[in-house]
Amino acid sequence: MKRFLAAVLAALGLAAPLPAQLAASKPNIILVITDDQGYGALGRHGHPWLRTPNLDALHDQSLRFTRFLVSPTCSPTRSALMTGRHPLKNGVTHTILERERLTLQATLLPQVLQSAGYRCGIFGKWHLGDEDPYQPQRRGFDEVFIHGGGGIGQAYNCSCADAPGNAYTDPAILHNGTFVKTRGFCSDVFFTAALGWIKQRRDHQEPFFAYLAPNAPHAPYRAPAKNAQRFADLGFPPDQAGFYGMIENLDENMGRLAAKLAEWNLGQNTAVIFMSDNGMAGIGPSQPGQDIAPGYPFFNGAQIGLKGSTDEGSLRVPFFIRWDGKIRGGRAIDTIAAHIDILPTLAALAGAALPPHQVEGRSLLPLMENPACPWPDRYLFTHVARWPTGREPNDYQFANYGVRNQRFRFVGPQGDPPPDPAAVGALYDMEADPYQTTDVIQDHPEVAAQMRAAYRAFWQEARPLMVNETAPLSPVRPFHQRYRQQELQVGGISDWTPPAL
Repeated sequence: MKRFLAAVLAALGLAAPLPAQLAASKPNIILVITDDQGYGALGRHGHPWLRTPNLDALHDQSLRFTRFLVSPTCSPTRSALMTGRHPLKNGVTHTILERERLTLQATLLPQVLQSAGYRCGIFGKWHLGDEDPYQPQRRGFDEVFIHGGGGIGQAYNCSCADAPGNAYTDPAILHNGTFVKTRGFCSDVFFTAALGWIKQRRDHQEPFFAYLAPNAPHAPYRAPAKNAQRFADLGFPPDQAGFYGMIENLDENMGRLAAKLAEWNLGQNTAVIFMSDNGMAGIGPSQPGQDIAPGYPFFNGAQIGLKGSTDEGSLRVPFFIRWDGKIRGGRAIDTIAAHIDILPTLAALAGAALPPHQVEGRSLLPLMENPACPWPDRYLFTHVARWPTGREPNDYQFANYGVRNQRFRFVGPQGDPPPDPAAVGALYDMEADPYQTTDVIQDHPEVAAQMRAAYRAFWQEARPLMVNETAPLSPVRPFHQRYRQQELQVGGISDWTPPAL
């Protein structure tokens, strides 16, 4: 009967849905997460001057969740991805000041996948704690090739800091506990390292999870000269030329990845995921429609909000998944999904058990197999957090927060000092008005009331789990300390030998 139906659909020019065989199918998994790129900075999403042919091809070949939502900034999103639950429940309420450390009580995605026989590697940005107990080699990753802090060269008056003196070109990278001096632009280096490790896993016939997390296009906005020059020639100032140049460089690396997977015959047993960690950084004017260079209006896909807000433009990112022969590409699903869904989805693919009493996201496999499957609506909660260290989080419960379900986005009052807790906020009908042009709270006061009530309950659950709020600032920067010790005790920083591809 199935063959007959497939033949009929083929005769009609319609593609038959793939059978529901995704659960416990154990593909290799490559998850690429870019830093501060957001939703609009892709050619296929309408960007008027970016050229991203490889990402555009991946878009076309993938199953796409068009309303995939994350957190306003990077550490919170990465913690949710790693645990399947909201960042505040992971203790992650900032990106620095010891408040980016992911609680040691959580079981992380690579640990879940390891239990199903996967080898796990990370390449690029971690940003969930620079002190040894929080580092990825202690939390399920077999291969670790990372920079420190939130970005290459960054350093703060706390534990969060990269190796001293680092830059985007020729950075020192921590490779399995030892610093190595690399050559070339950072994104090129991370992709090369990941590809070499993937080839090893392929040669050893080991299922793998590669977490490829370039720091680009995060500030400082420094792209390879050949990528930045095209935008400089178009009249863009240096920061914008660097930002867009880094994205085009990332696109080139996505092309390298696709070519090697094809060369190594990995397409049929490898799921490739592409996403970003939050909305686009504020590299231009604050309002869409303004110019960022003569003749070039600011572009964020007509969305309101950039990185660090509770609006859709801050929280909506691309989410493409391609797995040749298993997941039918060329489809778009507009059901809301989120970073908390990644762990349960990948665990379901791997046939791995979920950690008990932790995961609040949902496996997306039912939607991948049948977008019309029963799917109860739900609330997704957002809080920018980042309140001043030492302040009581409860003072900020009703500041800089938001709630989303399939139809509506509630945006709570913004500001610091916090507004009156009784202040109402705004409500948007995202199905009728996806660009948040009209506040409809007067038309749907009961919806706003229900969302606020659900948010209160969420906060009561989250507040006891904010374990970093009273943590003293570290007097040392672990990456600085480790780097100096290696210089003095091990004979310096050796050059990294890129793998043969």
